Amino acid sequence: MKYCTNCGSPTETRIPDGDNRPRQVCTRCHTVHYVNPRIVTGAVCVWEDRILLCRRAIEPRHGKWTLPAGFMETGETIAEGALRETGEEAGARTDGNAELFAVIDVPHAEQVHVFYRAQLATPELAPGEESLDARLFAEADIPWDQIAFSTVEATLRWFLADRRAGRFIMHTGRITPPATRTTGPSPAPATHYAGDLADEGGQPAASAARPG
Repeated sequence: MKYCTNCGSPTETRIPDGDNRPRQVCTRCHTVHYVNPRIVTGAVCVWEDRILLCRRAIEPRHGKWTLPAGFMETGETIAEGALRETGEEAGARTDGNAELFAVIDVPHAEQVHVFYRAQLATPELAPGEESLDARLFAEADIPWDQIAFSTVEATLRWFLADRRAGRFIMHTGRITPPATRTTGPSPAPATHYAGDLADEGGQPAASAARPG
């Protein structure tokens, strides 16, 4: 940020009084501009034994498959945002209930990804502008090599494992960027997840690439 959104004057990077981190501070009105993590909210929506996935029509990861998800909007709850994204991206209608399932930190992208479990009210789908396609996949048909984001892959694998176990639990995890990964076998999902994370990080939250 080069200019203050309050008065338009230039900003400078410094540690404000009473703070312990560098911030962008206006040189005129002294407004402190905080850059905080943004919340991405989505849902694992099912019809019978099949899971809803959307094929992205936008960057990053154009043409890849993902759970319906996107940035939370002002004035809505996280769960409401997940169901809204489901309607916008897949034209899908749920029964209105959403159960919290996974919270995954993506600190290098300044984001937190939150996923819910939801039941579709009907199997009818109508992909929105941000989706090339929307389909219901059986477990055996999920295109694992075409999944857009590591957080989505982790959430899907947790969901399928829980379903096979006959109970669903709350999951938490963290995605680490490629530069900090160690060699050797990969640990548990979302702690150090396989896949290129370049599209999930490296930009301030205010200008981060929109996941959906």
